[in-house]
Parts: sequence; C-alpha cells; structure tokens
Amino acid sequence: MSDLPPGWELAPLSEIVAINQRRFDAEPDDDEHISFVPMASVEAESGQLDASQTAPYGELKQRSLTRFQEGDVLFAKVTPCMENGKIAVARGLSSGRGMGSTELFSLRSHGAIDPDYLAYYLLQDSVRRDAARAMTGAVGLRRVPRGYLEDLAIPVPPLAEQRRIAEALDTHLSSLQAGMQQLDRTAGRVSRFRDQVMLLVSTGQLARGRAAGQAALEPDGVDDGELPDLPDSWSWHRLHEIADVIGGVTKDSKKQSDPDYVEVPYLRVANVQRAELDLTAVARIRVPEKKAQQLRLLPGDVLLNEGGDRDKLGRGWIWEGQIPDCIHQNHVFRARIRDEILHPKLLAWHANGFGRRWFEVNGLQSVNLASISLGKMKKFPVPVPPVEEQGELVRQAETYLSLLDQLETAISDGLRKASTLRTSLLAEAFAGRLVEQDPADEPASELLARIRAQRVAVPKQRGRRTAKELAAPATRAIGTDFQQGELPL
Repeated sequence: MSDLPPGWELAPLSEIVAINQRRFDAEPDDDEHISFVPMASVEAESGQLDASQTAPYGELKQRSLTRFQEGDVLFAKVTPCMENGKIAVARGLSSGRGMGSTELFSLRSHGAIDPDYLAYYLLQDSVRRDAARAMTGAVGLRRVPRGYLEDLAIPVPPLAEQRRIAEALDTHLSSLQAGMQQLDRTAGRVSRFRDQVMLLVSTGQLARGRAAGQAALEPDGVDDGELPDLPDSWSWHRLHEIADVIGGVTKDSKKQSDPDYVEVPYLRVANVQRAELDLTAVARIRVPEKKAQQLRLLPGDVLLNEGGDRDKLGRGWIWEGQIPDCIHQNHVFRARIRDEILHPKLLAWHANGFGRRWFEVNGLQSVNLASISLGKMKKFPVPVPPVEEQGELVRQAETYLSLLDQLETAISDGLRKASTLRTSLLAEAFAGRLVEQDPADEPASELLARIRAQRVAVPKQRGRRTAKELAAPATRAIGTDFQQGELPL
C-alpha cells in the first residue's frame, strides 16, 4: 500500500495471532502453581499487569477462565474495562502460564507481530473508540465481539522495526507517565491543602494561628469528636439554631404526567460538588405548584448532600440564583441562614472542611451508599464569628483559594497536554515516523508469506476449519494515516 512505509504490510489480526488458545504450549501438572489474573490486576492505560496471584492449575482448570502464557497480549473486551485501556502483555507469570477473567481476549503471536508493538497499537484511543462502536450486548455490559478483533487490520512493519518502535515507545511513554503521575500527586496535595484552608478559615485559625479558647457546645445525641478551639469572641451553634434546614423533592414517576403539576429544574447530588456547583446537566421534574414554591432556591442558600459515596456526605456549595425557579431533590439538603448571622461561604467551607470527618462519623453506611439524616444534619456543629469579622475572613480565604484554583488549572492543562502528546507519539509510531527504518530488515511481506506457508503445512489437530479460517476476512485499518476495505492476499 502506498499509505504504508516501505517494508510494511497490512494484515488481519486473525492471520498474525491466535485468539483465546484453549491449550498451553506445555500443559502444567495439576499441583503446579500458575498465575491467576482477574480484571483488577490489569492496569489501565499502562500496558502492565500484576501476575503475583497464583493457584494450583488443577483448581483453576475446573473454572471457565481464559488461558494465556508468557508474551500473550491480553485485551479487555467488556465495558468499561475496554474503554479504560486494560490491555497488557502477560509477563512475570508463575511457571510462564496464567489463567484469568473470561472478559479478556488472549492474543498469541504466530511470530509476525511483537507483543509490545501489538499492545501499544491496541492501546491507541482511535482503536478503542472504533472497538467501542462495534460492541454488542445490553447497555452497561457490552462486549467487543471476537469477530471485530479477527477482522481488525494491523499495520505490520519488519519484525526488527517493530521491536525498535516498541522500545522507543517504552522510553518515551514511561517518562510521560512519570510526569503525569507527579501531576496527579500534586493535584492530590492541592486538594488536601484546599480542605485545610476551608477548615482553618471557618474556625478562625487562618490568620490568627492556634486559637486559645474552647467554646462550649452541649451534647445532642451526635458524635462531635474533639471540636477545634475557637477565638474568644466566636461561638459554637447547631446548624438548626442559625438556619432553616429542609430536604428536597422525591421524584414520583407515576405523577409526572399530572396536568396540575408544574415543570421546574432541580438539583441532584451530581450537581452539588465540593465547593462548587456543576450545572452543565440540570434535570427537570414535575411537582405540585405549592411544592415548587416551598423548595424554590434563593441566592445564599447553602446546599449540602444527604447521600451517595461516603466522601460525598455533606459536601456542597452556595446557590447564587443561576437558574430561575430551581428546586432540589430529596438527597440534597438546603440550609437557609437566618438574619444574616453567618456568611454562607463560611458555612459551606466549614461543611467541606471540618464537616468531611463529622459527616463520615455520623452518617449511615449501607452496602453501596452512605447517608445522613435530616435530624443529624440539623445538629451539625457550626462556629459563628462576630459579623464584623466575617467579610475579612472571606476575603482572606478567597485569596488562598484563588491561588489553588490557578494551580489546579495549570495541573489540568499539563495533564491534557500530556494526553495529547501520548496520542501523537502513538500516531507517529504506527505511521512509521518514530524510528529510523533499516533497509536490511526483512520485509513484513516475506515474514507473513513464510508464516502462511507454515500454517498450511501444519494442519489443525482439533476441530474443523471454519469459513473464516479458510478465506482471508475483510479487513479494516484503524489508527493514524490509512484505511483499507479489502486486503488482496
């Protein structure tokens, strides 16, 4: 093909690998320990897997598992693992063999494809997007069909060049991955620092240093733990003492067509993030008009989550009137501060900082979700500074938080650029522009012809050949600079 570099060929994957071999090259003894690789042991995006779990072969062979051996490429076929890039070369296997999730395809080279080269090719976003479009099955548990992989056309350079490409990608992508991990760690530190700023400002310690006094707060059937010391002029209150706290609307699907109901936008747990609101997707609901008026949000209302994952309990932010007539669902509490006794930001920061631990201790945990009752939410301890100090406290906190916002933006930009660079590196590699070519390398056409001849000379010992094995399948090329509908063989 003119689109491929000299010496390269395009071949269907079924011609260059065996998919899901049912036997090992050498069958282990029943008491021999081999690697067991569940889906969780395949690391997303990196091409690495953890093969440290082992079990006797006699136990594993009783189960319906995928078999593979050292050097096979594992390809996750089920959502969301496939989209997440759980694709890896099987290495470090106990006794050189392993068995794992049936949601993995194992691809064993016939000798024409280097496993690392193949794994990197399959890890490309473009390949995974195309595979996702080919998925079949129920929504939420869709799988890449075997036929898609069999028909997938792979650009095959000379074998020596494949190895040079894989080695170059190892070098470049490992450095890139190390940089991205450092950015992720920095993002984690920024997030923890943000929590600390919110804690310190809400308890009067941001500018003052450690406060000297401890304001009293009567026990009220909740676990307050050790409350932070407050400045002498501050005081502790329960949330219900300074704010009206209510739950939101429960969706009644049976009454959504009631003509007497009015349709209004409403906020869900997904909209109420820690120290921000995400209003990119706001749902609508039909409710009685009286209920819509009762739950209508006003600027300054503090929204606090009632349930979800444990780390989501109590997280929230302030409503600023962004959407007219908006209400909130039953899993989001609304705290409306009375008589301007406390700046709404001080309450929201306190809930996101100090409250993070308090809500975890006082919430209820079920199998999958956590929640906190309205009664306990009303007992949330809140520090209240003198009104005349609150404006300066907010200004100080916003100065620090603004700097953290800038850091987070820079980190996000860096991760986005790194992702773009990774995509570009892979594209350059599979267009033949990442490493130099060597005219002395055996052309892929000769290697493929030799492998075809060997496969014809050694007939299959088990089963009959299918129509797909007898004829070259239609092929598709996915990736960078080329497309092909049919491969003349």
